[in-house]
Amino acid sequence: MMNILVTGSKGQLGTHIRLCTQHTEHQYYYTDYEELDITNQSAVQSFVREHKIGVIINCAAYTDVNKAESDEPFADRLNNAAVGYLAEAMASVGGLLVHISTDYVFGGNKNNTPCREDEPVNPTGAYGRTKLAGELAVRYSGCRYLIFRTAWLYSEYGKNFCKTMLNLTSSKPGISVVFDQVGTPTYAGDLAKAIVTIVEKGLDKGHEGLYHYSNEGVCSWFDFAKIIAQKVGNTACDIKPCHSDEFPSPVVRPSFSVLDKTLFKNTFALDVPYWTDSLERCLQGIKKMDNQ
Repeated sequence: MMNILVTGSKGQLGTHIRLCTQHTEHQYYYTDYEELDITNQSAVQSFVREHKIGVIINCAAYTDVNKAESDEPFADRLNNAAVGYLAEAMASVGGLLVHISTDYVFGGNKNNTPCREDEPVNPTGAYGRTKLAGELAVRYSGCRYLIFRTAWLYSEYGKNFCKTMLNLTSSKPGISVVFDQVGTPTYAGDLAKAIVTIVEKGLDKGHEGLYHYSNEGVCSWFDFAKIIAQKVGNTACDIKPCHSDEFPSPVVRPSFSVLDKTLFKNTFALDVPYWTDSLERCLQGIKKMDNQ
């Protein structure tokens, strides 16, 4: 039996990991800031020692991309310094850190092919910079680690694009959504299942490193919004495509953030669902929650 700490457990991914592990034989500890301040180095070390933690799944992050531009010191504390403390704690006990990173490390790349793990990074904003710094903190810590870069995460829980579009397309006569940013919507439930499977089956052994994970397929934010509305019958809302520069932002977002998952699939031999199939499952979950 393993003792596993899940930080950021009330967020989208953390919530799904909790759901995935309801009937596990392992001992999970689910924390957020109230239970464990991961920006406190001594608190992290004490928690790991006291509970004999052998694996940390770090779902905690500062994810407000726009706000990070004016709040970079705090974003860095959570996305970089705290990650370093988690990595140091795992290094001290020979444990495994599973850390979640982002496509924003490629923010300035003008790619038109899916990004591989070994491609040069080029973040354009505070969020991407602090997440990249967190990756490096893990890699230089000496701990055993798995870093999963993901993109366009959504779920039944928390604040995300899918839930925003459900609200807007049911309440507005028309909306505009950017069509010049392309990527892959990633259902948090799929990523959570993959992480739990890898950790509990020990698939990390001999395969520590950096991997990309998103659902299969490619679309723009405009396409994503159209499919969401169609699947729930919000057809009265006129959804129009627009350019990114019609929505001024303090940070440049990746224009093509499709992640190449070849390394993940070849290494772990796990199924990666197609994005519209996963969206269907998420929408069914939201409907079920609304009817409760």
